[in-house]
Amino acid sequence: MIKNANSEEVFKYSILVVDDEKRIRDVTQRMLTQEGFEVAVAETGETGMKMIEEKNFDIILLDLMMPGMSGLEALPLLKARHPYTVVIVITGYATLEHSIEAMKKGAFDFIPKPFSPQDLRLVIFKAIEFIRTLQDIANEKSRIRVLINELSGGVMATDIQKQVVLANPAFLKMINYFGESVIGRPVADIIQNEKIETMIDQVLTLPEEKFSDLTTELDLGETVLSVRCIPFRDRLDRNLGTITVMNDITTLRKMDQLKSDFVSMVAHEIRSPLNSIAMQIKVILDGLAGDVAEKQQEILTRALAKIKALGNLSTELLDLARIESGLITQEREKVNMGKLLMEQVAFYQEAAGAKSTQLALEALPDLPPVLVNRQNMDEVISNLINNAINYTPEGGKITLSASIENNYLCIRVSDTGIGIHKDDLERIFDRFYRVKDEKTRYITGTGLGLPIVKSIVEAHNGRLNVESEPEKGSTFYIYIPLITSSEL
Repeated sequence: MIKNANSEEVFKYSILVVDDEKRIRDVTQRMLTQEGFEVAVAETGETGMKMIEEKNFDIILLDLMMPGMSGLEALPLLKARHPYTVVIVITGYATLEHSIEAMKKGAFDFIPKPFSPQDLRLVIFKAIEFIRTLQDIANEKSRIRVLINELSGGVMATDIQKQVVLANPAFLKMINYFGESVIGRPVADIIQNEKIETMIDQVLTLPEEKFSDLTTELDLGETVLSVRCIPFRDRLDRNLGTITVMNDITTLRKMDQLKSDFVSMVAHEIRSPLNSIAMQIKVILDGLAGDVAEKQQEILTRALAKIKALGNLSTELLDLARIESGLITQEREKVNMGKLLMEQVAFYQEAAGAKSTQLALEALPDLPPVLVNRQNMDEVISNLINNAINYTPEGGKITLSASIENNYLCIRVSDTGIGIHKDDLERIFDRFYRVKDEKTRYITGTGLGLPIVKSIVEAHNGRLNVESEPEKGSTFYIYIPLITSSEL
């Protein structure tokens, strides 16, 4: 009796025994029936072929040497009609030549006469395991196919010869293709776009030691598509083909245009007057318009700082809008984060020294490169170091470190600063939120730095965590996924 792993459901596998010897048919049928199989018999090859036309059998025991149609003659016809049926050849003339010929024609295994019940049982259960493996593969392929077909984004996969092996309905709709099946056809037959063909060519010719994804945008008039193409490789880094992903960003592009128009208006209508005011205040502070009392200088200095903060606010709003809309540049490359951290620490040494704050990078292990946008990562680390300097009192310490944790590169930025209360920790990544108390009232900022950092990290499929205690300092954890074997 055949049961699944939970021993609950019983699977009735159907078996056909095709043999001209009645004794073999009867013994085999009786034994396999006792094992819980559904067993049918045929005394000739012709009878067996008629039976498989009416019903599909999971396993067929086929005698090689029979009067009329032999097993060797029936085998290719049988596999042509039912390619997934497992055929086990049985014969009293078991030679190496017969085995090789039968295997070439699609036989799964070979069992010689006379065979014992144990021999038959072993080969049958071996066939069942093979059937189950095929079923698992088929089920997994079916699940993946359903998942891909239900995606709102377009997905197309090609082989090394640039022939289509997969294309979901969303992709075909985006390229306005409504013809016959595209599977097995050259990409050039279904996509009349030079940019996409060029991207696929470039990805296919990437050397094994280099992994890169190419991105572009297609303006088709009323529709704007974002296109990304990456190589698909095996464990030996051999190119097997490409995967192209399309997303309709028409609405996002229109929103971005509206935001761009608004920012341009702000730059023209607000930024210019702000700069003019800032310059005039600077003239007064420099004493070029006459003597300035100490109290007046204090007031004007604060006003100048507020004006500069407004200018920074408009800039950071634009950065955040681009990141969250998905329209910020996301062309990624392999980046040595250890080198990037050293550069950032060196850059901020002067600012930290001005506050008598120690800024250090701990000794780094051998870190693998990660697939990121370098400019984005510079902004993330820069923002966190700058925050640490601002919120760490004089004489404090800021430490950067990195390590591998599971499948992520973890970067830590720690300080001995004023820390963050538990109630504020839940809100520090909200736009415009700033911790307000006696210790932070003189620290300027827009409340957009951490939201920008979080958005960039999440755009790289990473995550940002923070641990902090008042008066003890804070530690920010950046987790960036490592490059997978298919991306190497």
